[in-house]
Amino acid sequence: MRRPRLLTTNSLLHLLIATIATAHSSRLHEQLVSANQMLTPASSCTITTTGTQRVIEANGIPTHPVGAFPNRRNPHTIREQRYYFRIPSQPDIADQPTPLIRQPFGIALNGVLFDPGTAEYYQRDRNSKWNYEALSGQISLGLDENHAHVQPNGAYHYHGLPTALFNERSGDNEQMTLLGWAADGFPIYGLFGYKDPYNASSGVSKLKSSYRVKQGKRGSTHRAPGGKYDGTFTIDYEYVQGLGDLDECGGRFGVTPEFTSGTYYYVLTDDYPFIPRMFRGIPDPSFERRRGRGNRRSQTDVPPDRRPKL
Repeated sequence: MRRPRLLTTNSLLHLLIATIATAHSSRLHEQLVSANQMLTPASSCTITTTGTQRVIEANGIPTHPVGAFPNRRNPHTIREQRYYFRIPSQPDIADQPTPLIRQPFGIALNGVLFDPGTAEYYQRDRNSKWNYEALSGQISLGLDENHAHVQPNGAYHYHGLPTALFNERSGDNEQMTLLGWAADGFPIYGLFGYKDPYNASSGVSKLKSSYRVKQGKRGSTHRAPGGKYDGTFTIDYEYVQGLGDLDECGGRFGVTPEFTSGTYYYVLTDDYPFIPRMFRGIPDPSFERRRGRGNRRSQTDVPPDRRPKL
């Protein structure tokens, strides 16, 4: 695989990347690496629907500018990937939601993975429940302004809203914007949905998740960090039915520009979980991480002290 070559883009495009305000902490925004470099080779992503399957093949290179990689907090170089995924074109709702566990949630229309989880744990104990949140601002992972960075195998991937892709697809307008497909086959939209989920003429609003930071304090032991719940860890959040617009899987039923008769769809939000952490349908096995599949699997983020030297 060739390593993509970086080309500096103009300052106007750099300004477009920063147009979406988010609910992240100011500390996180101070850490984000400017996304002002283009990659070559070009992005390649083909999506083919045949019968009951939607097949996605991509090289994992985005269509938009990225941050400088390697950088001080992320030592990895972006490389082309060989992605091949299958998802149902007519997905079904499962009997029970399926939690997202160490695999990508889905793939964007430009062939970049939505992969919100991290491998950073309190006291580096991967058997604990205290998994750090990538967008908490409490750990620095070298994320760029698209809320993305690079895994050890060179896979560029999103931990939150892909800002530049959203701007590309929406034309900087507040509208329902299809951004990709989840591993279970349901569509993924960004930020906005119809005020009345079943009325496309009702106007749009920014949709809110139904998660919130828990009240009170964490336990304080040798395996727990103590202190107040503040969103540093995934477990700091709880789902409250009806608190926002979306269910526990980060989605809802309704009509969309692409599904005028209605569908279930996911929404990327600017509050937790940013990218959903549960599937309403059944994720296809092609998204599972398996050994021996070369670049067709994306590796989990590895703590800095365990990352291989390049």
